[in-house]
Amino acid sequence: MSYTYNGTEYSVTAPVQSISVNKQNIVITDKTGSQLFKFMNTRDSKSFLAWVYQA
Repeated sequence: MSYTYNGTEYSVTAPVQSISVNKQNIVITDKTGSQLFKFMNTRDSKSFLAWVYQA
């Protein structure tokens, strides 16, 4: 699955093992390992989480 934010493409591989959230930073541990996603505001990070939950 891929998600585009400010021209940058983020990729998450199923299955997702864990998600950690701290305001604008999200760490997702998936099949390929841990990835840190940084966002400019909490609205964007919540939008990203909604996308991950739907996929």
